[in-house]
Amino acid sequence: MKKRFLIALTLFLILTTYKSNNILSTGDHFKIKEISIENNFILDNQDLLEEFSFLNQENLFLLNSQNIKDKLNEDSLIESFEIKKIYPNKIKLKIFEKKPIAILYDKKEKYYYTKNDKLIKYSNLEQFEKLPQVFGGKNSFKTLLNELKKINFPLETIQSFYFFESRRWDLVTKKNALIKLPIKNYNKSLNNYLELKSKAGFEKYKIFDYRIQNQLILK
Repeated sequence: MKKRFLIALTLFLILTTYKSNNILSTGDHFKIKEISIENNFILDNQDLLEEFSFLNQENLFLLNSQNIKDKLNEDSLIESFEIKKIYPNKIKLKIFEKKPIAILYDKKEKYYYTKNDKLIKYSNLEQFEKLPQVFGGKNSFKTLLNELKKINFPLETIQSFYFFESRRWDLVTKKNALIKLPIKNYNKSLNNYLELKSKAGFEKYKIFDYRIQNQLILK
């Protein structure tokens, strides 16, 4: 009986030791050693590799997409991504980037304002140098932008936006026309400007002042 017990115990120890070692070697075998990036048009490959560097040596089997999203900086130009696992130790990341539509200045801070109404830290990217500039109104620009979209205002014609402490906006077009909006109900003013700008004789005016209710001052 003792002999059988010793044989069984020996076999148990051998099998459990083998299993443990096998798990360890499998874990090492599936650690990520290579990351490739695709579909990025704005962000540099090397910058992206640095941003995702925390994935190096992670286990490919245990990789969790949500954990990766949580670890990414919210200021990043990355909107979303897809992961393709290539066994035994590679991943391919397909990047979907946010699209900046303006450069916003808030006190001493500078941001990109994206198509999806997100603010991300500014970085000097040549392709965005000529974006419209927004001075102030960090928490109000979204409302103005939505109103402009509702009336199909040609956003591509605007060069800059200025927000004042009185909580009103000035718009400057690329043809140097200044549109001074009232504090409230400025949709009517914007619609009036769209009607006038296409009429003969109004191209000579550079200031459209709507600040006084039901009045327009032209200069």
